[in-house]
Amino acid sequence: MMEKEKPVHLLAGGRQSARGSMASLICAVFREGNLVSPTIAYVGAATGDDESFYQRMASILRTAGASTVTQALISPDGADLAKAKDVLASADIVFVGGGDVFEGIQTLRERKMVGFLQGLYEQGKPFFGLSAGSIMLAETWIHWVDPDDDSTAELFPCLGFAPIICDTHGEEDDWEELRAALKLAEDGRKGYGIVSGTAIKVHPDSGNVEALGDAVHQFARREGRIVRLPDIMPIS
Repeated sequence: MMEKEKPVHLLAGGRQSARGSMASLICAVFREGNLVSPTIAYVGAATGDDESFYQRMASILRTAGASTVTQALISPDGADLAKAKDVLASADIVFVGGGDVFEGIQTLRERKMVGFLQGLYEQGKPFFGLSAGSIMLAETWIHWVDPDDDSTAELFPCLGFAPIICDTHGEEDDWEELRAALKLAEDGRKGYGIVSGTAIKVHPDSGNVEALGDAVHQFARREGRIVRLPDIMPIS
């Protein structure tokens, strides 16, 4: 029997996010999931499983209370995917790290890991992400076939655990990529700008979004225009 799908936590990260505030948000993720000293499977496909990136993030995850953080190596040529699946299946929670969204999703597809991850989530495995990893856990994102030609922009599917469109730490450019993604989406669609140092909790059954840490920006496509909606504020 399929277990109830768990809420998905999406963290912004970003250069403005202090290590302490990021660890605090991760602690909140653990508390909400009733996870004490959890074991974490780390998915680093968005950085090609860069070791230095993994080490930095693993340190923060351990500071937040994780007992172990184990890489589920997927990107390298000749990666032991059976071992990666064992790491993912046995962990208390799966973390999807930052980097490049398109590269991360392409790698998961090429390694035929998308269906496996979706199966884990449908069975009740909790997931959370940071930066590009957060976007990968959402529904769709934007890619330019030719970065110098706006007419080549297209949406591509992500993992879809959180049934939303979101961007992370894009407040300095007024969410340029999020706005571009919403222009390609259907009318009435909302998008969420997860500001540096904040996070959102997404309920997959209803699509409801809660802010964590501070205000999260909200947009919608209405009659072809992208409009700013009132910010989502954390629940006191």
